[in-house]
Amino acid sequence: MTATVLFDIGHPAHVHLFKHAIRELEDLGHETHVFSREKDLTVTLLDRYGIDHTPLSRKRSSELGLFLELLEREIRTLRATRRIDPDVVVSSPIPPAAHAARLNGTPMILFDDSEVATLQARLTHPFATKICTPVNYGRDLGAKQERYAGYHELAYLHPNRFEPDPDRLRAVGVDPHERYSVCRFVSWSASHDSGNRGFSREGKRELLSLLSEEGPAYVTSEDPLSPEFEPHRLPIPPELIHDLLYYADLYVGDSQTMATEAAILGTPAIRSNSFVGDGDMSNFVELESKYGLLYSRSDERETLALARDLLTDLDAKAHWRRKRRKLLDDKIDVTAYLLETILETAGEPREKPGIDLETGIGR
Repeated sequence: MTATVLFDIGHPAHVHLFKHAIRELEDLGHETHVFSREKDLTVTLLDRYGIDHTPLSRKRSSELGLFLELLEREIRTLRATRRIDPDVVVSSPIPPAAHAARLNGTPMILFDDSEVATLQARLTHPFATKICTPVNYGRDLGAKQERYAGYHELAYLHPNRFEPDPDRLRAVGVDPHERYSVCRFVSWSASHDSGNRGFSREGKRELLSLLSEEGPAYVTSEDPLSPEFEPHRLPIPPELIHDLLYYADLYVGDSQTMATEAAILGTPAIRSNSFVGDGDMSNFVELESKYGLLYSRSDERETLALARDLLTDLDAKAHWRRKRRKLLDDKIDVTAYLLETILETAGEPREKPGIDLETGIGR
């Protein structure tokens, strides 16, 4: 059976999550469609990876703008989904995709790894056919939930999917054997980030000064870099970020995703934001308490002290590589799981929607 699979991608991290599955489905003769959102590097990455996509909306900054964007995307997603009529819709918890799937009578697979994104969960989980979560996910979602031994990031950073290449870095002027660090600062404007915070401006200044004592400190930021931080701008195209992370001596930042990526790659990693503490996401708890691959701290002063200790420990990188091997022994190739789940769901009988989509009349 040839399946038509629709992916809705609204965040750069989910480009990476789904990119190998999209390619392999196409290689197997299946038809794929991708809806995108113009947010951060999402469209840039899709273009760089040669993935055809249809942008349905652009990120807006104000609360009113975000609400209007959501309405616009709801309408456009429903219309485009009806036109394509896929066998399965695949997405992170993006409300328009979940609603369109239900209204079109299409099975919907959600890949969710964030217990703290409760609003998105309320708006998407009831409409999903399957909700795929890491095995250590801290919430019981009922019969729809399917747990797997991995993290989202192992869909693209598992050794089956990613092999670091020092020559790719050398080609853009980065010496992979030089001591350097990587920092990621996010904007904290997403709805699930409301009320939380990362590094202060002074904290960023002190951190970059500290890291620069041992070598270059490269910064990637959601917000535009201020002039004082401009010398630290990332010197590589975005598709090489995982090569840069792999060879780095240290990662420090307030990003959730990049902290996990660094840890999985075996790079000493520190995550610093106000999510840390009681109720923190289960993947961060597991990476720190079970594998020792990540430190999560909410206090900037403690983060700075820890960064100094790790950066001056010349054995840290080798120690992290050994711990990474333990993690990989326990976890799966998540793209292989993605493919199996997508094709299994696409082959199941479809339920027709309860209303006529043209007239709005029940049937």
